[in-house]
Amino acid sequence: MKFIDNKGILDPMVNLAIEEYILENFGEKDTYLLFYVNKPSIIIGRNQNTIEEINTDYVEEKGIKVVRRLSGGGAVYHDEQNLNFSFITKDDGESFQNFAKFTQPMIDALKSLGVPAEMQGRNDLAVEGRKISGNAMFSTRGRMFSHGTLMLDSKIEELSKALKVNKLKIESKGIKSVRSRVATISEFLEEKITVDQFKELILKHVFEVDNINDVPQYVLTEEDWKNINEISKNRYQQWEWNYGKSPSYNVQESTKFPAGLVDVRLDVQKGIIENCKIYGDFFGIGNIADLEARITGVRHERQAIEKALEDFDVSHYLGKITKEDFINLLY
Repeated sequence: MKFIDNKGILDPMVNLAIEEYILENFGEKDTYLLFYVNKPSIIIGRNQNTIEEINTDYVEEKGIKVVRRLSGGGAVYHDEQNLNFSFITKDDGESFQNFAKFTQPMIDALKSLGVPAEMQGRNDLAVEGRKISGNAMFSTRGRMFSHGTLMLDSKIEELSKALKVNKLKIESKGIKSVRSRVATISEFLEEKITVDQFKELILKHVFEVDNINDVPQYVLTEEDWKNINEISKNRYQQWEWNYGKSPSYNVQESTKFPAGLVDVRLDVQKGIIENCKIYGDFFGIGNIADLEARITGVRHERQAIEKALEDFDVSHYLGKITKEDFINLLY
């Protein structure tokens, strides 16, 4: 097994690309261990409906990146106090779904620090019944990875705010996250340690060495980084992947404004509003079908809706209901 250093990159759109690149190009003969830390971000499972998993207002206000990963499972919150690990290896027909195989090294390392971690359920690590790590897997063309989080000292309050279910009433076919009681690893340590110290301790334990310089490594080349950046650009930086890959869903949202009730129904396919119907007892002048048509075919995201309506007089159709109020209703 060899360790791969991601050079301290904190961008989830690059770190997930590193993981995918290693998966696609290495792992047939050897196993690789990748660690990475992301700045505040929400990492969405492959089969989830992105908008259903996030608090859109909070995410936009805080500039939290939202990125879809290759593996299934639920949405997770990352920050600079969360260490992510990924074992990339050959899919030998026995390892996929065997979460114990890949989490046991982390359990052993945590126990060496005095943290009594254990498997909980199918794919979580917990201490005293509280979740400290979530894990997921992905397999393709004879290779696979098993990756997970290690919440050293993550801001739990930020996690709960960022992952709060969106205010929209959504009927979705996406896989929903299961919220668990969570804890940070630091709560069970006698002395606080940094993420770098934590990573070094785990590396020494996993590779059974006393000196970090003795850990065997594969060093990414300039060509590797070029290919990684291409993957990041073409997949993880794309709205179509992070939001557009969401399963189809329906939105129903209504609000009673002083000027009347507005009830909006949306059919969303691949992140695009394919059908819109607006009902209510408001007093508008224009044909409401014109407003419905204006947002049909538009991405279901605030910026796209704002752009579609920037030169459109919403009040002409909804009476004394502002454009901002209407957009807030849609997203």
